[in-house]
Amino acid sequence: MRAVVQRVRDASVSVEGVIQGKIAAGLLVYLGVAQGDTEADAVYLAEKIPALRIFEDPQGKMNRSVRDTGGGVLVVSQFTLLGDARKGRRPSYSGAAESPVAKALYEYFMERIREQGLFCASGIFQTHMEVRSANDGPVTLLLDSRKGF
Repeated sequence: MRAVVQRVRDASVSVEGVIQGKIAAGLLVYLGVAQGDTEADAVYLAEKIPALRIFEDPQGKMNRSVRDTGGGVLVVSQFTLLGDARKGRRPSYSGAAESPVAKALYEYFMERIREQGLFCASGIFQTHMEVRSANDGPVTLLLDSRKGF
């Protein structure tokens, strides 16, 4: 399971012009589910992401997590994170999980986030979405539950 995590001042996701999810300050998480991913992968990322110390403390050091700040988490499904563009010009998405498995793990991930008492908003799985965000910093991290990077 892969995630791109961005610290944002605010973010929203819309489908056909209708906002489906939005947060004020917090984390925008693009989440891609790979073939072979399990609930353990979702748990790993759901525990890691809210604990990331990427928000500034009063001294200006990145020493606080989204939990510490009371921020929200906006999760957007993104199978293209599993794209492999090493050969040719058209990425292959053969590494992405099949839709029913990916949707179940995406929803499981969000439930694990909510269980920690965090506000968690989302888009609509497997739809064309428009994401708007005001990146803060910018601070962007790449995470992989298999620790590939």
